[in-house]
Amino acid sequence: MRRLLTLLIPVAIVAIGIGLWLTAPSRVDAARFDGLTGAADRGEAVFTAAGCASCHHAPDAEGEAKLVLAGGQPFPSDFGTFYAPNISSHPEAGIGDWDLEDLANAVTRGVSPESQHYYPAFPYGAYAKITDQDLADLWAYMQTLPADATPSRAHDVGFPFNIRRSLGGWKLLFFSDDYVIEDIPAELERGRYLVEALAHCAECHTPRNALGGLDTARWMGGAPNPSGRGTIPPLTPDELTWSAADIAYYLETGFTPDFDAVGGHMAEVVENFAALTKEDRDAVAAYVKALPPLSE
Repeated sequence: MRRLLTLLIPVAIVAIGIGLWLTAPSRVDAARFDGLTGAADRGEAVFTAAGCASCHHAPDAEGEAKLVLAGGQPFPSDFGTFYAPNISSHPEAGIGDWDLEDLANAVTRGVSPESQHYYPAFPYGAYAKITDQDLADLWAYMQTLPADATPSRAHDVGFPFNIRRSLGGWKLLFFSDDYVIEDIPAELERGRYLVEALAHCAECHTPRNALGGLDTARWMGGAPNPSGRGTIPPLTPDELTWSAADIAYYLETGFTPDFDAVGGHMAEVVENFAALTKEDRDAVAAYVKALPPLSE
């Protein structure tokens, strides 16, 4: 037994070391932002398309109050309830003491300034594809928004999901900055960027596996509503038979071809897209119509 323990202890130490190395947070190379200057006016469009306020405004905020990113909205899941944090410009309660590198690590790597993994309820798997210039512009805009001292609420997540380091293993399995739909004509690239990256549409419209990773084999194929109420509809052309013009109109007005009106959290998505350009809405519609059907 002593000899067996003598052999097992070094093996266990090596295994733990390898595990810690594999699950360590991966950070961006700060040098990639050298020479970049952000513009707040361009950043506003990035902020809007990415839906930052939709998740991070206070639960009862309306109108201009949605730009006060105090956090607090609940997001239920099979793993517990996550609460959007304060990302206002407040230096203690929010992210006012961050810099562009901190934002890039959070948004594109899911890593905090303290080198802790963020939960993928924050859609960094989609945001990983945001361009460096858009990140710089986004940061410039966010610094113009008001500060708020509301403390962030702790997530209601139990063991073992509250072990942050384990998220490094989740990232090894499911995190990628590659596009799901790779080979597309140039005229669809803007729509793909809006849908797959900024607007992170797949986070709701694609089903997940038992570990919470997106089931890319059923990309945009619809999914159960995490709140437990109903389902999120599919967007593939074999299921969504709307024309591109119908889709673009819905993103602008919230009205369907059947004269129904948008509801739930999708109302905030439409509010965001309505503030973008017609060209962007048309680009999203063109990309959605070009999705492969689930039957393929």
